[in-house]
Amino acid sequence: MAHIIVVGNEKGGSGKSTTSMHVATALVRMGHKVGALDLDLRQQSFGRYVENRLAYIEASGLNLPVPEYRLLPEISQEAIEPGQNIQDQRLSAAVAGLESEMDFILIDCPGSHTRLSQVAHSLADTLITPLNDSFVDFDLLAKVDGQTNKILGPSVYSEMVWNARQLRARAGLPPIDWIVVRNRLGAQQMRNKKRMGEAVDNLAKRIGFRVSPGFSERVIFRELFPRGLTLLDLKDLGVGGLNLSNVAARQELRDLIRELHLPGVEVTF
Repeated sequence: MAHIIVVGNEKGGSGKSTTSMHVATALVRMGHKVGALDLDLRQQSFGRYVENRLAYIEASGLNLPVPEYRLLPEISQEAIEPGQNIQDQRLSAAVAGLESEMDFILIDCPGSHTRLSQVAHSLADTLITPLNDSFVDFDLLAKVDGQTNKILGPSVYSEMVWNARQLRARAGLPPIDWIVVRNRLGAQQMRNKKRMGEAVDNLAKRIGFRVSPGFSERVIFRELFPRGLTLLDLKDLGVGGLNLSNVAARQELRDLIRELHLPGVEVTF
């Protein structure tokens, strides 16, 4: 059965689609079969990333690895039993169509609470939550006293992850391995960065997640998206002599893949 990776939080602009595309493509490059779903039925940033990639491959003639991206199947209301949710059935059908063929299924969730996102979290073997390295976004994980920065309790998102863990436990499934990825880390050890790190580490012990550094703010990511490319494609494009920023970004991706501890994965890029 495929190992399911869910990339989710309830805030936009945290780098979910960039993280999803780089993780999925890295796994394909290392020889794994990867299926991909985008549950943001409105924006579909991850889906557009894959579509841009396919269009670029066709136009350029390059043979670049691509995850197997699929849309959620349409299901008629007449086929739904009383009490069943049609969105649950669409997601279940999509996962069922991939799980016997793939080593991994990567599911990118929207930056808001939806029924599809809630169900996807309960399916996660590995949950990746990208987080901008700022207290503006820290309330995604916890309620914080604005004066003292004292943690008052879990956020609604953390409670959703807790509920997903309870559902998996009752079903006899392995626990979710939850990794919070700190994106847009500053280059310098600024006071706010240090305080943010202490707060995340403290919360990790309380509600049970691991912490990993993610991607710094780099122009290269905005440049790659329109062509559906990733950092790992630059050599295939004949881009030699990578600048220090691109080399550092590649190392960030390597470190992230290693930190995920995915079954059967050895970082070889």
